[in-house]
Amino acid sequence: MLSYIGNKWAILILGELFQGNRRTNEFLAALPGISTKTLTARLRELERCGLLTRTVFPEVPPRVEYALTEKGREIQPIIAALSQVGEHWLGQ
Repeated sequence: MLSYIGNKWAILILGELFQGNRRTNEFLAALPGISTKTLTARLRELERCGLLTRTVFPEVPPRVEYALTEKGREIQPIIAALSQVGEHWLGQ
């Protein structure tokens, strides 16, 4: 699992999900520089390791929403601590 969350984009994606459920276009707007292909790959990896769920709503056009699982919510303090350390180091 560390190989998945150690990725730059994975941590940023999880950070977005800590704020609430997101759709693909919301990730793309919030994460400048990430391509649709990379976003899709990272979301699939995080889903495979059980950190998030993907829900497809039966609408036209289809609506897809991503949400943290319990396992994903459990790592929030770890990601927050890493963020604080990073901010501290950047502030020096």
